[in-house]
Amino acid sequence: MAVEHDMIAGKWALILGASSGFGAATARELAQAGMHICGVHLDRRSTLPMAEAVIRDVESHGVQALFFNANAADPETRQAVVQALRERDAKVRVLMHSLAFGTLRNYIEEDPAQEVTQKQMEMTLDVMANSLVYWTQDVFHAGLFDQDARIFAMTSEGSTRVWKGYGPVSAAKAALEAHVRQLAVELAPYGIAANSIQAGVTNTPAQNRIPGAEEMLRHAATRNPGGRLTTPEDVARAIRALSQPGLGWITGNVIRVDGGEALVP
Repeated sequence: MAVEHDMIAGKWALILGASSGFGAATARELAQAGMHICGVHLDRRSTLPMAEAVIRDVESHGVQALFFNANAADPETRQAVVQALRERDAKVRVLMHSLAFGTLRNYIEEDPAQEVTQKQMEMTLDVMANSLVYWTQDVFHAGLFDQDARIFAMTSEGSTRVWKGYGPVSAAKAALEAHVRQLAVELAPYGIAANSIQAGVTNTPAQNRIPGAEEMLRHAATRNPGGRLTTPEDVARAIRALSQPGLGWITGNVIRVDGGEALVP
């Protein structure tokens, strides 16, 4: 398959959560643009074929695929990935945070045993928000960021809305957006831009784990002005476009890729 090379070809994209959903679609899209892909994902045997399919698709474009089946929130994983990129003299043009592993529980229940625990809350915040900061620090101090690099963190309308059982993830998304704003300001002198990408409701494995997911999908399909759900490919194409040279002045934002969904009740 021919590669549609553009101005980001030959650079690396480091994608956290690369085996499904937004991460997988973005890996495929950026590989098509000629970028090498370093993907971190956590899959058991039953879901490993998804990651293997992404690797095959990436390699079909004639670029490198460096994938790690490991916990992206683990410091040892970060060290191993950073070291592997250093050994390849990689220049990371894109760092994408698309980790969707957290607890979906209410804060308050009549039965306290059913409430979110401190450990679950801290895990959710650590994986889905705080890990972005730690990855950025390690990539930065390893000298891996390319000039005019871009950081993208996947958020959702849930950062400001309430949905049954979504509280811990909502808190994580709100924290993630705050981290992105802080990183955007602190990294601006180095020419590195950071933005949150707010996708519309999308039919992904992570979305389908939310309590009441089917109802949410139905409502979004009728609510969206475009008359359909957002797709992972919509997001991937936006990230590819925003990764091009000359757009680094766009930083510190929550950029909606939702067909106008958040504008209507």
